Amino acid sequence: LLPFISLLFLTLLLLFLALFPGAFNCCTKISDEIPKGILRRVERFEIQKADGLCHLEAVILYIEGRKFCVSPRIRKVKKWMKKSNHRIPRKKPHGRKQRRIRIIKRKGKKQ
Repeated sequence: LLPFISLLFLTLLLLFLALFPGAFNCCTKISDEIPKGILRRVERFEIQKADGLCHLEAVILYIEGRKFCVSPRIRKVKKWMKKSNHRIPRKKPHGRKQRRIRIIKRKGKKQ
C-alpha cells in the first residue's frame, strides 16, 4: 500500500509541475530600489503579474544568470521599460576581434 501511495503522490506532483511550470518561479519578495547602472547589464527580463499562481507584481531582471525581482513601480524601471519597448539589446560578444585578412593581388601572374 505504501509504494502505491508514494507512486500516486509522485505522479500528482509531476502532473502539477507539468501544468503549472511557473509555480515555483514566482518572485516572493521585490526590491523597491535598484542600483545605478544595473539596467544596462540586463540580459533579459519578464513581467510577473499578480494573477494566477504568482501573487505579487514584479519585474524579473536576469543578469549574468541570476534573477533579480524589482518593483514595477520604480521610476527608473518604468522609464527603462518604456524606452526599451520590451526589447533588450543583444550583447556584443567578448573575445578577440577578428583580424582582417588582406588580399594581395599578384602582379605579373603567369598562366
